Formats: sequence, structure tokens, C-alpha cells
Amino acid sequence: MYINAVCHYLPETIVLNEHYTNLNGLTDEWIYKRSGIKQRTKAKEGENTNSMSIEAIKTILENLPYALNDIDLIVGATYTPYDTVGTLAHAVQGYFNIQDAKAITITSACSSFLNAIEIVEGYFAMSKAKKAIVIATEHNSAYNNDEDEQSGYLWGDGAGVAFISKERHSDDDLAILDLNTTGLGNIGKGIEGVYLRPKNGGLKMPYGKDIFVHACKYMVSEVESILKRNDFTVDDIDYLIPHQANVRIIDNVAKTLGLKNGQRIMNIENTGNTGCASTAVALSQNWDRFLKDELIVVTVFGGGYSSGAMLLKK
Repeated sequence: MYINAVCHYLPETIVLNEHYTNLNGLTDEWIYKRSGIKQRTKAKEGENTNSMSIEAIKTILENLPYALNDIDLIVGATYTPYDTVGTLAHAVQGYFNIQDAKAITITSACSSFLNAIEIVEGYFAMSKAKKAIVIATEHNSAYNNDEDEQSGYLWGDGAGVAFISKERHSDDDLAILDLNTTGLGNIGKGIEGVYLRPKNGGLKMPYGKDIFVHACKYMVSEVESILKRNDFTVDDIDYLIPHQANVRIIDNVAKTLGLKNGQRIMNIENTGNTGCASTAVALSQNWDRFLKDELIVVTVFGGGYSSGAMLLKK
């Protein structure tokens, strides 16, 4: 598989840490020290997971190596949907009039971008599709409770999109060398660690320490496993794109792997935690910096729990 193009959309509205100082007394220094976040992106009135994804795709249309109607599979990924019946994938298909494509939307919390790509891998393997769009998007602010002192200050909104083909289309493609996802609902606090339930006060993260411990462990082990399986070592990594959950988790993962600061790709300071969109957005923001033969590793951890890693080569 090959990633042919990527794009993203971040809302124009910015919420600074001072908002939470005024709301519940959490200072800029306290928030930044705990999370690495200075500001977060917030969808404006009328924006949602569907509209942000559509706006992202509009930015790349003139630079795609093929027509949108060549797409035969659309996979949406989100835990903050605008509509749970007419799903994200169908909204994109309808807006761009992509005929005859299969359209599905999935969720595995913040790991969903990689889960969606793994689904594409399956369709390609069965020869049921040749070109796919994977859309990772979150509208956290629609579900978040800003007054929640445990996690209300963490969340941002945004969308990242990857166009993926079974065969290479250009020298600019990123080859997906390997991909893995793991369900971890049987460890730690599992589904109680972070959740979003009807009539329950919004997005909740009551067990932050449990998430921290397991995220640090499994984001590292996913990287080590995928490298070993493909006869690489940590020394071969040029860039690491970790899920942008918390700078302390990112720092711990990088330190455990023995990576230098320049190898870590981060955007959390300016976007907040954009859920499953975070690695897709980061990949898009840094697409032009990747050089021929460079090795990029994406590693994720999500609620439920779940984890995964993807190995890319320019």
C-alpha cells in the first residue's frame, strides 16, 4: 500500500489556556506543564466532523494523482460523529459524488486512524478495492465539558485525510511497509479509563494515571515490535509521529526508545489533543519534510484501550 497524498483542516478558532484560568482557575503554567498544550483548535458554529473533513479534502483536489471518482473505498474514523446514522464516510461520498465506492465509518478511540488504514489493507488484500480515502476527524468540543478539571482543557478539533492506493503512483508516495493494531480492552481500567456516554456529562477521563502508564508502555512496544518484524532497529527511525495525547507521554515514549528531540513530530502545543485525527494531521503538516528512503513510524494509543503502529518509508 502507498499513501499518495495527505491533507488536513484545523478550525480558525483558537482557545488559549487563559480560558480555563477564567473558567475554573487552571493556570497556563499548570496546563502547559501537565500536557504541553498552549492552545487548542475549536470548531466554530456550524462546523462538525463532516464539514471539517470536506474542507480538508477540498485543499488537495488539484494535487491528487487521480480523480476522486477513481476512489472505490471510503473509511471514516471518529469517536465524535456529527451523525451516527448518516456517517462521516457517507457524508464525504455524498458531498463529492463519489459513485459506487464502499463507505464505512469506524471507531477505536484515538487509535482509529490506524484501524481505518488496516481495514483498507484488508479490502486491498481481497481485491475489493484499489484506491481509498481514510478520514480521521474529531469534534471534541461538541462533546467536551470545559469545566471538567481532569481533562476538559485537553481537547482540540480537526481533520486529517490520507489517500491510499494498492499500487505506487509517484516517487512522492509514502510506502506503508507494515501496520498493526491491538485491542487492549482487557488491561488496566479498560473501557473505564476514558469514555463518552449518553447523558453522562460529556467526554470523561477519570483514570489519567492508568492511561499514562499503559500509553507509555504500549506505544513503545508497538514501535519495537513493528521494527523487529521488518528487520529495522530504533537507530533506523528518522521520524516518530506519536498520538498527540500529552507531551509527558510523548517525552516518555521518545526517551524509552532513545530518540532525539528532532525525531519527534508534535503539534499538540497548538492544537490540543485532536483524538484520532492527531497523527493524520501531523503527517499532513510534515509531508514535505520527508526525504527519499527516510523511515517514519506512527504509534498510537486510544481509549478502550487500544494501540497500534505503522511503518512508512519515503
